[in-house]
Amino acid sequence: MFGIIGSIVIGFIAGLIARALLPGADAMGFWMTTCIGIVGSIIGGFIGGMISKPAPDAKFHPAGLLMSVVGAMVVLFAMRFIR
Repeated sequence: MFGIIGSIVIGFIAGLIARALLPGADAMGFWMTTCIGIVGSIIGGFIGGMISKPAPDAKFHPAGLLMSVVGAMVVLFAMRFIR
Protein backbone atom coordinates (compact mmCIF):
# COMPACT_ATOMS: atom_id res chain seq x y z
CA MET A 1 0.00 0.00 0.00
CA PHE A 2 2.82 2.42 0.81
CA GLY A 3 4.32 1.80 -2.64
CA ILE A 4 1.21 3.08 -4.39
CA ILE A 5 0.89 6.13 -2.15
CA GLY A 6 4.62 6.82 -2.46
CA SER A 7 4.38 6.60 -6.25
CA ILE A 8 1.52 9.10 -6.28
CA VAL A 9 3.39 11.53 -4.02
CA ILE A 10 6.66 11.26 -5.98
CA GLY A 11 4.70 11.53 -9.24
CA PHE A 12 2.99 14.70 -8.05
CA ILE A 13 6.28 16.24 -6.93
CA ALA A 14 7.97 15.31 -10.22
CA GLY A 15 5.02 16.72 -12.19
CA LEU A 16 5.11 19.99 -10.26
CA ILE A 17 8.85 20.40 -10.77
CA ALA A 18 8.54 19.57 -14.49
CA ARG A 19 5.75 22.14 -14.91
CA ALA A 20 7.88 24.73 -13.09
CA LEU A 21 10.95 24.04 -15.26
CA LEU A 22 9.01 24.15 -18.55
CA PRO A 23 7.27 27.52 -18.49
CA GLY A 24 3.99 27.96 -20.27
CA ALA A 25 0.27 27.99 -19.70
CA ASP A 26 -0.98 24.50 -18.86
CA ALA A 27 -4.57 24.10 -17.75
CA MET A 28 -4.02 21.00 -15.63
CA GLY A 29 -5.29 20.04 -12.25
CA PHE A 30 -3.94 17.86 -9.48
CA TRP A 31 -4.72 14.54 -11.17
CA MET A 32 -3.25 15.45 -14.56
CA THR A 33 -0.08 16.77 -12.94
CA THR A 34 0.18 13.56 -10.93
CA CYS A 35 -0.38 11.41 -14.04
CA ILE A 36 2.34 13.29 -15.91
CA GLY A 37 4.69 12.75 -12.97
CA ILE A 38 3.90 9.03 -12.69
CA VAL A 39 4.32 8.42 -16.43
CA GLY A 40 7.47 10.53 -16.26
CA SER A 41 8.74 8.35 -13.42
CA ILE A 42 8.22 5.25 -15.53
CA ILE A 43 10.02 6.80 -18.50
CA GLY A 44 12.77 8.20 -16.26
CA GLY A 45 13.23 4.82 -14.61
CA PHE A 46 13.53 3.17 -18.00
CA ILE A 47 16.14 5.72 -19.14
CA GLY A 48 18.01 5.45 -15.82
CA GLY A 49 17.99 1.66 -16.07
CA MET A 50 19.52 1.85 -19.54
CA ILE A 51 22.30 4.15 -18.32
CA SER A 52 23.20 2.24 -15.14
CA LYS A 53 21.61 -0.65 -13.33
CA PRO A 54 20.76 -0.22 -9.63
CA ALA A 55 22.19 -2.63 -7.08
CA PRO A 56 20.32 -5.96 -6.95
CA ASP A 57 19.04 -5.37 -3.40
CA ALA A 58 18.17 -1.69 -3.90
CA LYS A 59 14.51 -0.66 -3.76
CA PHE A 60 15.06 2.60 -5.63
CA HIS A 61 17.37 3.81 -8.37
CA PRO A 62 19.89 6.35 -7.00
CA ALA A 63 18.77 9.02 -9.50
CA GLY A 64 15.08 8.36 -8.84
CA LEU A 65 13.57 11.83 -8.40
CA LEU A 66 15.93 13.46 -10.89
CA MET A 67 15.09 10.95 -13.62
CA SER A 68 11.40 11.19 -12.71
CA VAL A 69 11.52 14.94 -13.31
CA VAL A 70 13.39 14.46 -16.60
CA GLY A 71 10.82 11.87 -17.71
CA ALA A 72 7.94 14.16 -16.68
CA MET A 73 9.51 17.00 -18.68
CA VAL A 74 9.67 14.71 -21.73
CA VAL A 75 5.99 13.77 -21.30
CA LEU A 76 4.96 17.40 -20.78
CA PHE A 77 6.90 18.51 -23.85
CA ALA A 78 5.31 15.72 -25.91
CA MET A 79 1.83 16.74 -24.71
CA ARG A 80 2.47 20.34 -25.71
CA PHE A 81 3.79 19.23 -29.10
CA ILE A 82 0.67 17.13 -29.75
CA ARG A 83 -1.67 19.98 -28.83
